[in-house]
Amino acid sequence: MTVIVEIAVQDAGGARAAVDAGADRLELCQALTFGGLTPSIGLIEAAAAAVGGERLNVLIRPRGGGFVYDAGEVALVAADIVAAVRAGAGGVVVGALNRDGLLDRDALRRWRDAAGPAEVVFHRAIDASAQPADVFDALCEEGVDRVLTSGGAPRSVAGVDRLAEFVRRGGDRIEVMAGGGVVPDDIPAIIGAGVAAVHLSARGRAGLDLAAGPGGGADGYDVTDPAVVAAAVAAARGAAATLKP
Repeated sequence: MTVIVEIAVQDAGGARAAVDAGADRLELCQALTFGGLTPSIGLIEAAAAAVGGERLNVLIRPRGGGFVYDAGEVALVAADIVAAVRAGAGGVVVGALNRDGLLDRDALRRWRDAAGPAEVVFHRAIDASAQPADVFDALCEEGVDRVLTSGGAPRSVAGVDRLAEFVRRGGDRIEVMAGGGVVPDDIPAIIGAGVAAVHLSARGRAGLDLAAGPGGGADGYDVTDPAVVAAAVAAARGAAATLKP
């Protein structure tokens, strides 16, 4: 069994550090503290140049505050998808629900059209739904390439039963990737549930000694910790080696 380790990164340096430490795939975003937002075009271009666009998935999320979007926001996401793919992204990460908490199929179809040949990944908006199984089945029907989910739990390791259910339901139609509070020690249990891809941020903190304060936000900034990436990769490879092909 091959297990993919995906790392969420926020800059080109973090992308390089993650890949050098063994990461298979990346999700590029900004503002992870707020759940992640769309990165700038300059950042997408820099990350694609650093590690290659084929392993780079770009989060396209116009704002925080839930996943129900109006027509203007849907159009903005579509435009950002086109720009991100043009800038070198091999995939885009999106998510939208309707007011009933089910998949917003119209938004997803528009975004898939905008992505063209790029992969389309549905993010943890599924975990915000009261009916995640219905959202999952709809994603399979719509032909989404991958879904990022914690199984509806605060942390993926606590959602392994639902993750296993999603793997069974999805079969070969969609890749189920576990994400949400994942740390390297969780990975064997997640892989034991049949999940073949894990996602984590591997964040550290730098710049705590630099000037900050009013107008500058919190002290310090996020960086990718290559030691955490390497530990996650080792845990994934070790757990995969214990399973049958």
